[in-house]
Amino acid sequence: MEGILDLLNSDLGKSIVSGVSGSTGTDSSKTSSVLTMALPVLMKAMERNASTPEGAEGLMGALSNKHDGSILDNLGGLFGGGVDNSVKQDGAGILGHILGAKQQGVQQVIGQKAGLDAGSVGEILKIAAPILMGYLGKQKKASNASSSGDLTGLLGGLLGGSSADNNQSFLEKVLDADGDGSVVDDVAGMFLGGDKKKSGLGGMLGGMFGK
Repeated sequence: MEGILDLLNSDLGKSIVSGVSGSTGTDSSKTSSVLTMALPVLMKAMERNASTPEGAEGLMGALSNKHDGSILDNLGGLFGGGVDNSVKQDGAGILGHILGAKQQGVQQVIGQKAGLDAGSVGEILKIAAPILMGYLGKQKKASNASSSGDLTGLLGGLLGGSSADNNQSFLEKVLDADGDGSVVDDVAGMFLGGDKKKSGLGGMLGGMFGK
């Protein structure tokens, strides 16, 4: 199974980065950095939520109905003329649901590393969240996932599976960032691994996913 970062490196992923960048007026390389950091974090949060029967049932329902993947079939329509407010409202709802009180801290951590303010990161994520849900809906359909176990297995596989322990611990720390400054600095330091030369996208990927 391809991981979530393989999606970003694909032609589809490049279209998503370009569309989100144009829709938010954000530099495409910064948009790419935000999505590279944020999508695994959002998926890790979903994996956490899906570990309870209620959470799994809610996510399964969303992926079977509203977020069945059809959003990916017409990205030109999605991004053409600006993203519709209903999509952003949907995205805001998704973020609030899966991140809860952690949302501001997560946006601050990602913004600090990408060179954007937390509000700009939030605008990017409002558009990215429904797209990510659509991607998961397509994957759910393709793998015939029908139980909570199937769902957590799907999310784990897209995150890189059990071999990516460092990545898992990193994502947990981002999700536990409470925005008090010190945690943000600690987590930001994890991206750099103490080596300023690795501050580019390649360094972040290397630190996060051992690539």
